[in-house]
Amino acid sequence: MIRPIKFFLFACLLATTCVHAAEKSVKVFILAGQSNMEGKAPNGLFEHQATAAKTEDFFAHLRKDDQWIVRDDVFIKFLDRKGPLTLGYGSPGRTGAELEFGTIMGNHFDPPIILVKAAWGGHSLYKLFRSPSAGFPAAEVLQKELEQAQDRVKQSNAKNKKEDPLPTLDDIKKDYGSSYRNMMKEVNEVMGNHERLFPDLAGTTPELAGFVWFQGWNDQYGAEHEYASNMRHFIQDVRRDLQVPNLPFVIAAMGQNGSKPAQGPMLIIRDAQLSMNDVPEFKGNIKAFRTDLLVDKAAEELYPTWQKNRDQWQLTGGDHPYHYLGSAIWFTRIGHAMGEAMLELLKTSE
Repeated sequence: MIRPIKFFLFACLLATTCVHAAEKSVKVFILAGQSNMEGKAPNGLFEHQATAAKTEDFFAHLRKDDQWIVRDDVFIKFLDRKGPLTLGYGSPGRTGAELEFGTIMGNHFDPPIILVKAAWGGHSLYKLFRSPSAGFPAAEVLQKELEQAQDRVKQSNAKNKKEDPLPTLDDIKKDYGSSYRNMMKEVNEVMGNHERLFPDLAGTTPELAGFVWFQGWNDQYGAEHEYASNMRHFIQDVRRDLQVPNLPFVIAAMGQNGSKPAQGPMLIIRDAQLSMNDVPEFKGNIKAFRTDLLVDKAAEELYPTWQKNRDQWQLTGGDHPYHYLGSAIWFTRIGHAMGEAMLELLKTSE
């Protein structure tokens, strides 16, 4: 029989152990997609707008003592780069939605945060991100792709007097799902080696907490009508392969149209992404939102004449519409919406 005083001490020890264990967890969020998830707002634009009178307040929460905050509680791995979250974890010399998203997560949670960013420009959900349960396209589609690939090699051989071997059907098939598999490798590397990647997190246990998807452009060229089906397969497969059945899933729906109405393939893909909100099995654990509603109107208004106003454009935007104008404001707004949507899902799942 445990005496009352001993039982009290035992209970306190157990409670302390449980709290200590909880403190040693680290929440892992996956950020995946194509070039816009890479991040396309120039760092120089962030630097300017963070000190310009009209925009400095918008970025003030990301800075301290006139410098960009380097988080000691949020860490990021983006392919071959890793470290504490701060400005510059987008494409080379650029920043994306990860800065604001990670800031929101870091401010909300006591445990440390890891962001795993798996993003590659020009990768479609139809092909490179295609998940296992979606299977391969129809045989006639693969055959047509094979014939086109073989024709290209034949023409190259004739032009350059070479004898390169012709592609096989297996060569065609191996590209399908390659980015999905690479994404999983990135996640598994962090989950299995986070202490080596981030020594400051030694003694912690990683916990998959959420997934954010920002993609769509390359599916506009003939694959738009399959997007809803492929997206559903993707979500199901991610959860199955990561062994988190109801992993919270945020989708930043296509919105490069900005203030103009979306139309054609872009509208079809955006609606397919938003339709995930209405899939019965996803109720309460998926949130898709519109990114066009977050448009940076100053950048949008200036863009048509950017070539004639290059100096002004460099202080307002930094890319073309397909990259959300390279707008630091637009990317930050999107990151904020990603964070708010994720917190909403996590609150629902508690």
